[in-house]
Amino acid sequence: MKNQNPSQTIVNETHLAMRVSVISVIVNLVLSAFKLLAGIFANSGAMISDAVHSASDVFSTFIVMIGVTISGKKADKEHPYGHERMECVAAIVLAVILFATGLGIGWSGIQKIFFMNSDSLEVPGMLALIAALVSIVTKEWMYWFTKFTADKIRSDALRADAWHHRSDALSSIGALIGIGGARLGFPVLDPIASVVICLFILKAAIDVFRDAVDKMVDKSCDEKTMEEMRQVICKQDGVLGISSLQTRMFGSRIYVDAEIEADGSLTLVQAHDIAEEVHQSIEDSFQDVKHCMVHVNPVHNV
Repeated sequence: MKNQNPSQTIVNETHLAMRVSVISVIVNLVLSAFKLLAGIFANSGAMISDAVHSASDVFSTFIVMIGVTISGKKADKEHPYGHERMECVAAIVLAVILFATGLGIGWSGIQKIFFMNSDSLEVPGMLALIAALVSIVTKEWMYWFTKFTADKIRSDALRADAWHHRSDALSSIGALIGIGGARLGFPVLDPIASVVICLFILKAAIDVFRDAVDKMVDKSCDEKTMEEMRQVICKQDGVLGISSLQTRMFGSRIYVDAEIEADGSLTLVQAHDIAEEVHQSIEDSFQDVKHCMVHVNPVHNV
């Protein structure tokens, strides 16, 4: 059952998303500075590039904060259905950035594979290896921390930002392999790892983009959720059947339009009470449902 009204829920979810985003910005700034210094003092170009990648995540997180803030605004005269779709816009922007990041990493790796002169490369110091390990652990933790919150509040923008953390962790794995390989006499391992990592990042970007676009164009719920809704509706007293059940995604929320069948001899008040019961049961049973509209069709000779 819902324990609080939708407006309060949105406020709480926005507050939680902003708290995670602020933590993300702080962690990325500290980590970027550490990796940059490690790259400079340990003569590691891979680590310096990884530091720049981490710094770019700060920009991405700011996009999330803007998207979440706008989507959390209450409905107004110009936007009577609210602003939830702004989260989808933020997720699309982040997906594009993530895709570009993946392409950049892959292209850099391809160039090094074909044009690298291993004799001219400096062997990175141990500090670069330590920085890579610290980055992998930190960014993987940030991925799970952000993803947990994103799943809890059903935030597409925050989920996209979580994948940005994962892409940084993968980038650091590539840096670790490259630095370790260079120290062992196999510098080509760095660009090969970068190309493989690029494919994972591109896949994540496409998945985030596709999910956000689906929610921008009123895609219906999955069939499992639809069937669960039908079962809830049919359990309500006075409901003889379902003429029609339609759903549409509005950002991370769901709008439901149901046409139910009831005894045609009922009074208007009785029919209204049945519709109200169906309306309330759907909104109470499915936390993602923002609103349920119910129309009653009379059935005669019951």
